[in-house]
Amino acid sequence: MAHVERRAVIDHALTGPVDEFVSEVTAHLQRLSESLRGVKSDQLAHDVTIEAYNLVAAFIDADGRHGDDEVWALLTTFGPRMESMLQYATPDDVRKAGLLDGKRTWLDKPTVLFDILAKADAHGRSTGAASAYIDRALAIAHTVCSLDTFPAEDELRALERYRTMLRAAVPAAQPATAADVAVPEAEEEPLPPPRPLPELMAELDALVGLAEVKAEVKMVTDLIQVQNLRKERGLPVVEGSRHLVFTGNPGTGKTTVARLLAQIYRTLGVVAKGHLVETDRPGLVAGFVGQTALKVKEVFTKALGGFLLIDEAYALARGGDRDFGQEAIDTIVKLVEDHRDEIVVVAAGYPDEMSEFIDSNPGLRSRFPKTIAFPDYTNDELLAIFESQCKKASYNCDAAAQKRALDFFASQPRDKGFGNGRLARNLFEAAVGRQATRIVLMKDPTNETLVTMTADDIAPVPST
Repeated sequence: MAHVERRAVIDHALTGPVDEFVSEVTAHLQRLSESLRGVKSDQLAHDVTIEAYNLVAAFIDADGRHGDDEVWALLTTFGPRMESMLQYATPDDVRKAGLLDGKRTWLDKPTVLFDILAKADAHGRSTGAASAYIDRALAIAHTVCSLDTFPAEDELRALERYRTMLRAAVPAAQPATAADVAVPEAEEEPLPPPRPLPELMAELDALVGLAEVKAEVKMVTDLIQVQNLRKERGLPVVEGSRHLVFTGNPGTGKTTVARLLAQIYRTLGVVAKGHLVETDRPGLVAGFVGQTALKVKEVFTKALGGFLLIDEAYALARGGDRDFGQEAIDTIVKLVEDHRDEIVVVAAGYPDEMSEFIDSNPGLRSRFPKTIAFPDYTNDELLAIFESQCKKASYNCDAAAQKRALDFFASQPRDKGFGNGRLARNLFEAAVGRQATRIVLMKDPTNETLVTMTADDIAPVPST
């Protein structure tokens, strides 16, 4: 009888700590998410339950032993809560399936959920959320460690590392902002004056290739100048959306042009700051219902007054039923509308996939009416980029090196994902290393030798 009672105590040891973790953390998330439509308490509770499961699994795996008592407690606690094999499994099933193998790495860094709570505390949108998470998480961790008659040193060391990591991850408190997406009111360093438009256009013209892109940028620039002139004279102006789609392979200059265009727009009075914030799917999408919108707002806030470049934006439109990319897209559409005069959003990616992105929300096509296509660089243009990298670093290419570099670029398959400018930069960096290996063997190289790239310094043409 005593054995049966002990078995029941061990099997249900985690029930209380997990219930408290799920209840308190869900309550904090619910308060943060009240402004988000479609977020339900049971959805949040499910996500927090997954967080608790990962925490328990990670501490069971901390010593690598996965004992029966620990695993039975996991199954008893989470089997009724999760629609999975846990409802019917035994410890042997769990071990054979490897469900706990490698779970200890979950303890290495703060989770997205904890990061959201910690930042909410720091910005005054919540009070005590991070502390509640830490207290309840440590209660779970202590309980897992207590399931062994003699807790393993590995588990105890893992617990201390976990406690230290969480507390170190709580940012210092900051003044609350007037709204989640308001520009922070903290005193900022004064911005430098806008750069003269002729200077910016000269920098645009100096870019290698991109003739059609330059023509599009100049047309947009001219249009804004004409609109500004009409406003000055009190004439009506047809206002259109200034958000853009950039299509093209990696390394075709999309980020460079976006950064330059942001400064042009500042000079023309379209945006206040003219800075560029870059992000992508991992920077916008969280793993919990309702939290993606908060993450998008945070990135959006950083970009207010400038440009927000979303790289590989089409990735937001992909995923299964429990994917939150669509939530990110819907939030972007709303924020773009709410702050139409404060930001320019550039969605970038491959041409075909970007059509998929635009079709993922009815509001995207009208808000991103203009697409600028970035073609792949020609072999001669890639050579020009390579030589410009050499010039910036005070290297010169002799004729043989130029010929070998050109042959190298011509040998590269022009398929999807072709590296373009990145390929040229990679070739340059490799050439610097090869040249150094060659020069170091010389007894007394001349200055000219030190700055000259020869054919031997250029990576050979790949064999077919």
